Amino acid sequence: MKMLRLCLVAALLGLFALPAGAESARAVIAFAQDTMKNDFRKAQVFEVRDAVAEHPDLSFVYSDAQGKTSLLIQQIEDFIRQKVDVLVVGTNDENAVVPVISKAHKAGVKVIVLDRGVNTTDYTTFINSDNIQIGAIGGEYIAERLGGKGVALLFEGIQTADVTQLRSKGFMDEVAKHKGIQVIKRTGNYLRKDAVIEMEKLLADGVKVNAIFSESDSMLSGVRVVLKRHGIDPSSIVMVGCDYVSEAQEAIRNDAQSGSVLFPLGGKMAVEVALKILAGEPVPKHVSIPVKLVTKENVDEVDPIF
Repeated sequence: MKMLRLCLVAALLGLFALPAGAESARAVIAFAQDTMKNDFRKAQVFEVRDAVAEHPDLSFVYSDAQGKTSLLIQQIEDFIRQKVDVLVVGTNDENAVVPVISKAHKAGVKVIVLDRGVNTTDYTTFINSDNIQIGAIGGEYIAERLGGKGVALLFEGIQTADVTQLRSKGFMDEVAKHKGIQVIKRTGNYLRKDAVIEMEKLLADGVKVNAIFSESDSMLSGVRVVLKRHGIDPSSIVMVGCDYVSEAQEAIRNDAQSGSVLFPLGGKMAVEVALKILAGEPVPKHVSIPVKLVTKENVDEVDPIF
């Protein structure tokens, strides 16, 4: 049976079947995720898992590519061979995965591209938020807080991901309206440890910034660790993150972070779309989930994504 075959290859290819006894399920929803080391990406998988668990006629499997594009492609290949019914894909490279996603689509697998885009239309639905708007929100807020003057640090995510390029564009386009703001860029790959390394380098070089826009809250968490280690009060710098996780909510409450752009996980939406697909209902090619800025003014009114 379909689920039994999936379980047999799980140990070898980093695939995980949930829940136990799901071999009697009528349909399989698989999630090929690029990494589970990133808190946001892990939470996406678990949100899909929990939403699928509410439907006893469905089963769920996922894979963790550990940030390796070649492994992600291999895992998607395996899901194609197992003939899963719906494949949710989270990628770290908008180009490298195109051939295998096209292969899945042409093989009849319903493909939902979640969060990060791909340079093909060979999929069923793309679910994301407006990443240019996310960057613009961060840029507008920082420009206003700085009064149009100062040095802003842009902490970028994975360079091969479209979300990074779009958030950076939105931010840079907005800040460009203020000639008195200088922007320096560093890459943190959406990871705390990478942000820690880059922030330590900046301080060692004597670089001082007035504001930071981090394309994820996890990177901003790493920044705060470094600032505190060097006796720098985080509240002395205007800092805006993205995602709006519980850690960011607490930091905003404590004035250790100025704001965060709410970026929904999209897992529940992916399952809603998958259910329509499995029921034979038409689904839109693109689904956009709204975003908004959370600051101390509304921090207690908005629930964090996890």
